[in-house]
Amino acid sequence: MKITEYTTEIAPGGHWSLRMRKGTQMRLTDLEGGANVGMLFYNPENLLERYNAPDTLKCQHTFRLTRGNCLYSDMGRIFASIVEDSLGWHETVCGNIRADQVAGRWGPRDYQHDRNNWHQNGHDAFLVELAKYGLGRADLAASVNWFSKVVTDSAGRLTLVEGHSTPGSHLTLRFEMDTLVLLHTCPHPLCQAPAYPRKPVRIDLGKAEPVSDDDYCLNFRPENQRGFRNNALYHLGK
Repeated sequence: MKITEYTTEIAPGGHWSLRMRKGTQMRLTDLEGGANVGMLFYNPENLLERYNAPDTLKCQHTFRLTRGNCLYSDMGRIFASIVEDSLGWHETVCGNIRADQVAGRWGPRDYQHDRNNWHQNGHDAFLVELAKYGLGRADLAASVNWFSKVVTDSAGRLTLVEGHSTPGSHLTLRFEMDTLVLLHTCPHPLCQAPAYPRKPVRIDLGKAEPVSDDDYCLNFRPENQRGFRNNALYHLGK
């Protein structure tokens, strides 16, 4: 990151949304270890265009996300590239935890009675942010879960790897087009922790280095080169 221009901390069970401009970066840091950051991406100029998890995985021949991977829209364009990653594994297949799951695991708590000690869930957190832009339940998509790793057994059952993210784990996203970013710090849907996880995350925003011909993300997969060309065509037409 060339210059950090803004820093904030997202409280446990919190949510936020903001518009990131092309050529900016977002650095996420797990302050205490064990965090989960759910994230979705939309085109602020055309909210029908949003993050597509299946295309992101299949076009890059992967089950996990790490440095070099790009985050694709459902129109074949790249919202952001992962330019830095200390973990090597983030998942984008399990989606969000719901209110009934949270209540079943950690007991029902609501803001009216428990204030900041309530138990927020990722599904409703996204709906709150979506409503700010005239979007709703039908606009939800499969989200990224930063700092989380899942593995499968021989029967195909998914399990969350506990302790995957340690204090100070971080990643940096470089935005390749203007992007509406929604995020929350609610637990991963497969989390089985004995108490509701309360893990804060720091966010640093700033300007990114320009994309060069030898850029790691651009050349990570041949498919990414096509994605960047799709972005170039999109920006020529704006």
